[in-house]
Amino acid sequence: MIDNNIIAYMKEELAHTPRQFHRYMYDKVIWEDRMIGIVGPRGVGKSTMVKQYLLSTHQTNKALYVSADHSYFSTHSIVGLADEWVKEGGLLLVIDEIHKYAEWSRELKQVYDTHPNLKVIFTGSSILDIHKGSVDLSRRALMFQMQGLSFREFLEMYKGIRLPVYSLDEILEHLVDHPADFHPIPLFREYVERGYYPFSFQPGYEIRLQQVINQTIESDIPQYAGMNVATGRKLKQLLALLSRSAPYKPNMIKLCGEIRVSKNDLPNYLSYLEMSGMIGQLRDDTGGMRGLGKIEKVFVDNPNLMYALGGIATNTGNVRETFFYNQMRVNNEITSSKITDFRIGDYLFEVGGASKGKKQLGDSANGFVVRDDIEYGHAHIIPLWHFGLNY
Repeated sequence: MIDNNIIAYMKEELAHTPRQFHRYMYDKVIWEDRMIGIVGPRGVGKSTMVKQYLLSTHQTNKALYVSADHSYFSTHSIVGLADEWVKEGGLLLVIDEIHKYAEWSRELKQVYDTHPNLKVIFTGSSILDIHKGSVDLSRRALMFQMQGLSFREFLEMYKGIRLPVYSLDEILEHLVDHPADFHPIPLFREYVERGYYPFSFQPGYEIRLQQVINQTIESDIPQYAGMNVATGRKLKQLLALLSRSAPYKPNMIKLCGEIRVSKNDLPNYLSYLEMSGMIGQLRDDTGGMRGLGKIEKVFVDNPNLMYALGGIATNTGNVRETFFYNQMRVNNEITSSKITDFRIGDYLFEVGGASKGKKQLGDSANGFVVRDDIEYGHAHIIPLWHFGLNY
């Protein structure tokens, strides 16, 4: 029989789950599949989304929600919980924060193979741990990766302003439409400072965001990579160094010297930071596949992290580039360009302020100037905030 503490925990969690707003990923997840994994950086709203799905099911009495860090699992296993739930007629098992359970991959595989009529949904706050253990589940679980709020989602969630999703081509064709009394510039400035995370307007936002950073750097990555405390400190030093100059053109020798690590270790450190949602790495298009090209620039993952790490000294020009890269990577393969800031397919983009010119674009018919601090665009000039409507 299922422990009453688990049932009470689920009811408490569901009672405090907001229902009004669904993240962009909600309609992308193939909820009908037998096993679904939702991964992404800490704090982007994965837990809320799976609880919203559970609440939407017609047979909530057949669904069970639990977090893998619940004290229940100090004396019980995931396999045992699944066995008991199936005996009671359960059809859906949702396990949050599954990376906090040591044998999660092996046990989920066993649950999948043993209970063909039980649907399992799991989330992981650390991309690193999920990828490390996903080998056993590669033929069983559909994996979905989730990022933080787009500018469009921020407007709807916090300001009650609903705008549709626009494709890249629609943005470039100036098809973005909005009410005449809508003035996006002050809202956009608010978003880049503290609008990327769904907890942005909860009490103690700054503390929460610092906890996301600290837990990722001090716990998630060292646990995944088998690092000692001293090596974990070097990761924090590396992130602080990058935050002062990102977007950063990698100079491996200089970086190695500043944090005192070997040239062989540094690429791994950057990869760990990228997978955990602390940085992004812009590559060229020589690899032929996403993620295989040469690294041309290193970004702090999103503007909110930039302000958290850099404070008032954060460079506005760097924030603009980071915003464009952060928002467009979700639905597009974005690479570096030899003549402009970014390339997406055949399109070239140069990002700047309201007076940014077309000089670097030359005569390119597919080149666009992306300007901050303007409400409307024309011809090959596109407002920067429009790119926050892509998801």
